[in-house]
Amino acid sequence: MTMSANGILDRLAVTVTESTNIEGLVRPFLEILEEVTGLESTYLTRIDQVAGLQHILFSHNTKTQRLNIPEGLSVDWGDTLCKRALDEKRPFSDNVAECWGDSEAARALGIGTYLSEPIRVGEGQLYGTLCGASGSRVHVSPEAGRLLSMLAKLIARQLERDLLLEQLQRENLVYSQQALSDPLTGIPNRRALLQELTRGLAYSRRSGKALHLAFIDLDGFKAINDRYGHDEGDRFLIQIAQRLTADMRDSDFVARYGGDEFVVFGPASSPDLEESRQVIRKRLEKLTAGTFNLNGESIVYPGASVGVVTSNVDERDCEALIARADHEMYLVKQSRQSGR
Repeated sequence: MTMSANGILDRLAVTVTESTNIEGLVRPFLEILEEVTGLESTYLTRIDQVAGLQHILFSHNTKTQRLNIPEGLSVDWGDTLCKRALDEKRPFSDNVAECWGDSEAARALGIGTYLSEPIRVGEGQLYGTLCGASGSRVHVSPEAGRLLSMLAKLIARQLERDLLLEQLQRENLVYSQQALSDPLTGIPNRRALLQELTRGLAYSRRSGKALHLAFIDLDGFKAINDRYGHDEGDRFLIQIAQRLTADMRDSDFVARYGGDEFVVFGPASSPDLEESRQVIRKRLEKLTAGTFNLNGESIVYPGASVGVVTSNVDERDCEALIARADHEMYLVKQSRQSGR
């Protein structure tokens, strides 16, 4: 060994303490391994057993460049020294040509001495290998072999932490999406609506461009539920949501407010606000009307009651804006029921 035991421990302690990701941990480890073993190239691999490939993730090569294991190299897993070493439980050879002369990859790279340790994570799943190699015959001490094993375990622990963090981030993203999505229709829910409307009103105040907001109530939904059952009532709500999201502008936001109520809002695109509100109301009434397939039976739905309002220049209260639209919807509903 070219390094003292205390020197190795000091460098390992600094590396383990200061590294924040797998690359920050592995690269110093490879340098330490090269100095301790005297091998020309040290590297970490990732094994994709499904694709049958072994990938070189990180490598460290001595300045002599007699042997160079390049990062990004991918080789046939079945032809590698790593697989032979695992299968034969033989982690070291200083005569590769004699032990594994049939390996085309070893011959192409010019490997004469080889040392490896498997990286296992979770319940013992093989992630990859930590390796060292040289073009010539190199004696590797038992102490160096033990160091290799220790480094492999430290890398495995870091990988497990990284994999756990990735899993938690994915799950958090899923939970966040679920928290903001209506589980039945898949469109944004009331919570998402209030968040987005808050941002929309803030932008409206800065830009001076008003927002139109429509409150949609599905008249006669209870009768549909009573006649066809809740499952078909849910199917009806899903079809309504699909129609609304498919035919609105990209700048519009569509959400299920609750029960048989939906809300749509978006920036005003015309200076004639009153005319715009009427256009929006008629468009939404048309979108929610028509033929729906429930339980194999087609029903003709006359359309929802829709109330549309426009935000004020200094509008800040989302609930108040929605309440105004709800009130407008109620007036439309009364008018429709009276036949006016």
